[in-house]
Amino acid sequence: MRASAPPRASREPVIDTRLSHAGQVATARLAIYWLPAPDHPLWEAGCLWLGRDPRGDDAPGQRPPEHARAPWRYGFHATLKAPMALRVAGTEDRFMSAVAALAARHRNFALPPLQVNWLAGFLALRPSSAPARGHPLRRLADACVTELDDWRAPMDLAEVERRGSAIPLAQRDEQLALLRRWGYPHVLDHWRFHLTLSDREPAGAPALLARARAHFARALEQPLRAHAIAVCREDAPWAPMRLVQRFELAAG
Repeated sequence: MRASAPPRASREPVIDTRLSHAGQVATARLAIYWLPAPDHPLWEAGCLWLGRDPRGDDAPGQRPPEHARAPWRYGFHATLKAPMALRVAGTEDRFMSAVAALAARHRNFALPPLQVNWLAGFLALRPSSAPARGHPLRRLADACVTELDDWRAPMDLAEVERRGSAIPLAQRDEQLALLRRWGYPHVLDHWRFHLTLSDREPAGAPALLARARAHFARALEQPLRAHAIAVCREDAPWAPMRLVQRFELAAG
C-alpha cells in the first residue's frame, strides 16, 4: 500500500465503545497499542503466556495466571497511548478515523530484536537498548501521545494525585508534569517500549525468568516489524481490555 492510499484496517469488527448504565451513556477507556501481527508466532506465544486472547470473549470464571494478574487484564501489548476516556461522548467513530489517519502517515518498519528481561521490577519483552529519539518507533509513539491527545478527557485532581503518588521521588517533578499534560507519566523521553509479562516483583522470579526465556525463544527468532497500531478498549473499570481494530501503517 502506498503512503497516499487510504489506510486499511483488519477484518476485526469495530465495537461500539459506549455503555448504557441507569439511562446514562458512559465512555469506555480506549488505548493505542502495538501488537504483534496475528500471524507472527510472538502473538500466539504472548497470548498463551498471559492466558487470554484479547480478540475474543473471555470464558466465565477465567482467572489470570498467578504471575500476571494485571498483564492478563490488559492483554499482550506495548503501550503507545495509555488508556483514556474520550473527551466527548459519542465521538468514537471520529476517533477511530483519527487513529487511521495517523497510521497512514507512518511507514511500517523493522523493530529492534527483543529479549526477556526485567524492567522496574516486572518481567517484560524489551529491546536490549532503548531506540534513539529519531527511530521510527519513537516517532510513532510520540505521535500517538501528542497528536491524539485532544481526544482525551482530562483527569480530575484526585486521579492526578493518585497516579502521581506512585511516581518515584527521583523522577517526580518531570513525570508529574508529563502526567498533568499528557495523562500518563511514561511518555516521550520517559517512554520505554516493552510488553509486560508479569506483575511487579513476582514470586519465584529467577525460575519465572528462565521459563519466560524458554517460552519466547522460538518466537523471538523471527524478525519483527511494526505493521499496524491497534485500538483496544476497557468496557468498565477493571474489565479486561479487548482488541477493537488494527490500522495498518503505510508500506515501507
